[in-house]
Amino acid sequence: MNAQASRIMVVEDDAALAELLVEELEAEGYLASAFGSAEEALEQIDALAPELVVSDLQLPGADGLALVEHLRSREPPPGVLMISAFGTVDRAVAALKAGADNFLTKPLDMDHFLLSVKRLLEYRRLYRQAREIEKTYDAPSFHGIEGRSPVMLGLFERIRKIAGAGGPVLISGESGTGKDLVARAIHAESERSDQPFLAVNCAGIPADLLESEFFGHAAGAFSGAEQARTGLFRQADGGTLFLDEIGEMPLALQAKLLRALQDGRVRPVGADREYQVDVRLVAATNVDLLEKVTAGEFREDLYFRLEAFQLTVPPLRERGEDLELLAMRFLLRFAVARQRPARSLSEQALRRMRAYAWRGNVRELRNAMERAVTFCDRAEVGPEHLPERIRTESGRPGAEGSGAIPPALLEGDVLPTLNELRQRYIHHVLERVDGNKRRAAALLGVGRRTLYRWLDEQGADS
Repeated sequence: MNAQASRIMVVEDDAALAELLVEELEAEGYLASAFGSAEEALEQIDALAPELVVSDLQLPGADGLALVEHLRSREPPPGVLMISAFGTVDRAVAALKAGADNFLTKPLDMDHFLLSVKRLLEYRRLYRQAREIEKTYDAPSFHGIEGRSPVMLGLFERIRKIAGAGGPVLISGESGTGKDLVARAIHAESERSDQPFLAVNCAGIPADLLESEFFGHAAGAFSGAEQARTGLFRQADGGTLFLDEIGEMPLALQAKLLRALQDGRVRPVGADREYQVDVRLVAATNVDLLEKVTAGEFREDLYFRLEAFQLTVPPLRERGEDLELLAMRFLLRFAVARQRPARSLSEQALRRMRAYAWRGNVRELRNAMERAVTFCDRAEVGPEHLPERIRTESGRPGAEGSGAIPPALLEGDVLPTLNELRQRYIHHVLERVDGNKRRAAALLGVGRRTLYRWLDEQGADS
């Protein structure tokens, strides 16, 4: 929308300043109207439907903050430029928290004022444009998890059922798939939703501090423990405790965690009494806990206590149409936030993205879209704006994740059957990853159970 079509409301009780601002805005080609109070402006808001409201913070009757709150309830909300003669940091912060887009102090520098108006109008134009495009990629959001592929809709339904069960939950999935969001969704769908949800990364806390972190400690229990600490279990009493990367928990602490799950009682380090707690435990891992059990690195009894209710978050490469959906939503959010021109993905860029393995999953996709928006100076993102690994790995013949068939697999006078070709390709991938079945399954785009079944079928046929 050009400047001549942009409508601006000026809400200012200083009549001389209001007249000056209207004159300056009209000289720039805008359609400007002045009002002496918030009440007067709100009476005309529907008729004028302004794209931008310039308002004084101090007004007779309802003040500028009350006006902002009302404007933010409109759809779409207009931009808001707040001005005030009382330019304290606290007031500016209050205005921005209420929903103002910018805050200027009086006396106004007119060039700075007009530049701010121009930028805010451009931002609102980009915002509306992005909202319209987003409707094309609309999808159900399940407690912050976006997706409409069958595997994700199935996951949402399993979360609903498990949330009502009440027992511990084990969430497995590759790094970057959103296991933390799944944990929060379980809590939100449960009867504990109005109680605390606490999260801790087991790999992010030194091993010698984990017990104190979980169960608390008494004052003087060890050097530096000057005050008593309640611990996460007691802080989460009545709610949910989410333990991310539980596979990194030391064996000694696993035994105490199991006891807390079984008895519902915890003893702070150095304390002479126990405390009863009611906590639902949700744990997450991106490693195979059964393999760690076999290796003696994870307690078998704790594993079976956790896996009664197990959820697997699918990797991005198994989510079909969600790849483009999520990519576009990330792209539009970054484009609006950074005021960049990118609005779509070229078919060439999408082909590269579909062929890529996405080992970092949704987190990697988000970072890739942030980079693309930053380096793209036109409306359409091309392959050249994507990270190099996506451009080269997905496009190189025989590359991991490219889906290309290495010529060596077709050698011989007789072409192989589809089943023979599949078995040859499986072994080709296994050789490329030094026999790592987890990585091989990821590159083949299947679950490990499917890979094991294929290998078993080959053994039965040979």
